[in-house]
Parts: sequence; structure tokens; C-alpha cells
Amino acid sequence: MPKEQLKAFLEKVKGDASLQEKLKATGNFDAVVAIANEEGFVITADNLQQAQSELSEQELESVTGGTFATTAWVLTVVVK
Repeated sequence: MPKEQLKAFLEKVKGDASLQEKLKATGNFDAVVAIANEEGFVITADNLQQAQSELSEQELESVTGGTFATTAWVLTVVVK
């Protein structure tokens, strides 16, 4: 269930510019979780961390220039 919720949330983010802007302003998993929860999705910081671990180092580096940030991670997943 959490994985489906995360996927549904990311799909919503893809089509919602204002939501993308909110996520760009986040600084940690807890802020992303709070936004997702406000939007009616049930995800946790653990769900985000697990999804992050599934991304390759190269995928992260291509977006962040080698420095991981929650916002970049979310955008990496959304853009995929």
C-alpha cells in the first residue's frame, strides 16, 4: 500500500506545478511527507528513504551534481 501511495503522489506531482514548487522548497523527508499527507496520500519518511535507496548513484548525481537533497530526489523521481 505505501508504495502505491507514493507512486500515486508522484504522479500527481508530475501534473501539478504548484505542488512541484512546494516540494522544491522542502529540505527533508518529513516536509515531503507533510505535503503528501496534506494532499491526501499516506506515505512515511521510511517510504521515501526506501525509494531513494532504489535510485542509482548515477541517477542522483546527474540531478544533484553529487550532493543529495530531498528536493532533487523528489524531482528525479517525478521527472522519470
